[in-house]
Amino acid sequence: MSWPEIAEYFSSILNYVLFQIKDTPVTVASVFIFILFITVFIFLGILARRTLNQRVLKRFKIDEATGYTLSRITQYFIFAVGVLIAFQFVGIDLSGLAVVFGLLSVGIGFGLQNVTSNFISGLIILFERPISVGDRVEVSNIQGDVTEINIRSTMVRTVNNVSIIVPNSAFIEKDVINYSHGDPMYRLDVNVGVSYGSNLETVLKALKEVADENELVLKNPEAEYHLLDFGDSSWNMQLRTWIADVKHYPRVRNELNQAIVHKFRAYDIVIPFPQRDLHVRSSVEVPIEQKGKE
Repeated sequence: MSWPEIAEYFSSILNYVLFQIKDTPVTVASVFIFILFITVFIFLGILARRTLNQRVLKRFKIDEATGYTLSRITQYFIFAVGVLIAFQFVGIDLSGLAVVFGLLSVGIGFGLQNVTSNFISGLIILFERPISVGDRVEVSNIQGDVTEINIRSTMVRTVNNVSIIVPNSAFIEKDVINYSHGDPMYRLDVNVGVSYGSNLETVLKALKEVADENELVLKNPEAEYHLLDFGDSSWNMQLRTWIADVKHYPRVRNELNQAIVHKFRAYDIVIPFPQRDLHVRSSVEVPIEQKGKE
């Protein structure tokens, strides 16, 4: 087979009409060109997002959450433009395509309800920003930091460094605790019991020293020291402190607990444990048989 015949053979394959949308034939070549355009614009969107995050937005000192939203919207916009250009380049009329999608939506609408819901929820998250990248959140009993917000799902990395994929609809339809929304400052309360024989002023002094000696505890607002109530075997005290970032909560709580143990031992303050005295009393005389008596 000569080269002209080979070229004519491949040309016939590329020009083979797969189907028609209205009066526009869709050939093998147009499908390849369409896929090529989509692929190119996907990579352009990813490149634009990375360029914005790493170079442009950092120069303007835009916070991480806002920068992530702007870069994601830019990526989606470039992809949408690429889809429109790809359809126009291959000669497909978008009005005719809308009719086809309208007919298909009737058949597959029920099957794609979750996908559509997550997609719309992802757009709401990006624009309304109830959560942002870097926030400490708790949803469906999962606590962690938001690391990535995608079209269908959001990536949450737990405090144990486990990445969990959460559908976007969960952040819209369920109750979500966002510890970092607006202000990452967090109030950390530590409860401890002391024996009734303790000197109250000494206890308050020890708690104050524990708060003052921790570098992550804020000086403003000042720490507070409360006698919450009188327990069965102890005064129930509370050390109320503020930290700048909720993400430091486990570390600061551990440091304060250890410091309280050491400080109380230095001041001979006893942390009691529950004790119960059991008194058995009978109102009925019990006859006692003596051995040896008949």
